[in-house]
Amino acid sequence: MVTTKNTHPNRKNIIPGLLVSAGVMFAGIFAADLIGELLVESGIMPEGSGSPVSGIFTAILLGILIRNLIGMPAVFDAGINFALKYALRAGIILLGLRLSISEALKLGAWGLPLIVACISTGLFITLYFTKKLNQSMRLGTLIATGTGICGVTAIMATAPVIKAKENEISYAVANITIFGLIGMLFYPYLAHFFFADEPVKAGLFLGTAIHDTAQVTGAALIYAQLFDANEVIDVATITKLTRNVFIIVVIPFVSYLFFRSRRGNGESAGGELPKWYRLFPLFILGFLLLSVLRSIGDATAASTGQAFGILAPASWQGFHSFWSSFGSTYMLGLAMAGVGLSTNLRAFKGMGITPFYIGLIAAIAVGSVSLLLISVFGDLVTL
Repeated sequence: MVTTKNTHPNRKNIIPGLLVSAGVMFAGIFAADLIGELLVESGIMPEGSGSPVSGIFTAILLGILIRNLIGMPAVFDAGINFALKYALRAGIILLGLRLSISEALKLGAWGLPLIVACISTGLFITLYFTKKLNQSMRLGTLIATGTGICGVTAIMATAPVIKAKENEISYAVANITIFGLIGMLFYPYLAHFFFADEPVKAGLFLGTAIHDTAQVTGAALIYAQLFDANEVIDVATITKLTRNVFIIVVIPFVSYLFFRSRRGNGESAGGELPKWYRLFPLFILGFLLLSVLRSIGDATAASTGQAFGILAPASWQGFHSFWSSFGSTYMLGLAMAGVGLSTNLRAFKGMGITPFYIGLIAAIAVGSVSLLLISVFGDLVTL
């Protein structure tokens, strides 16, 4: 990530860069929505589907184009860096409101191990081939978390901890997006081939095998409308949100593996691992606290008819939906626009196609393990 030279930038200095980042963000959101509408109109996606391409991804692409075709004067640097650092952390913290721990418990004693197995496969397969093929461990770590947990969000949560570079972030996001889109369009048919008339198994597969939350939702909608199985949407959504909860433990874990690998290669200063609190960043703690807050609110709304004794269920739902959407759409979008505006394509020279092969291997491995375990243990999972 970009390191700001001034840790306390003047407010006036950050305004130009923030305005440009915001403009790129809104253009990215508009472009992503337009793509979704075109896919629905062409019949590729069913009615009611959101865009399978996130505004985050399109904001990155637009930022890269602006940076490399037009250029970015230095006057914008402070604001872009501010968006990269602070909007990113705020967005990830607010995402905690999207995840209710009580939802994860619905999968029971058998659903959770299936999810853990798929996450572990994504992580270790990616890291193994990254090392085997002598690729950047930073890039491999980003692809690993994106494949194993929740796509772009996991990449962005990991990046500041391991001090990833802008080109590595952009490469990892593109990697995850491409294979997630392929999975979204292909996996509904694969799920029906293996699990026809078994909506719980089909939902589990879509929720564990596809990378990004938006893509999981799109795949579940495709399945539901093609095969008249609305239960698949609920199962896939709960499964995916449960995967997302694991960001709390996986980010510190993969960061530990990354720094240990650097120590083994003699790259880290003094050959020592960072202190544990550097592997568990404060914004992940904020994410966890808001997730707990969401869980308590849901539980009190269900038991007493009022969340925290003061909010009606509809008001509570509107509150957490608004702020989680604000975080995922606008705060992360602002940060990703900053990533794109900071990315010089010359930095990609020498990275090659190999990391995409690693992402492909990881995606296939996760999908295969998901199919195998759900075929064997799927009957034990009920909602």
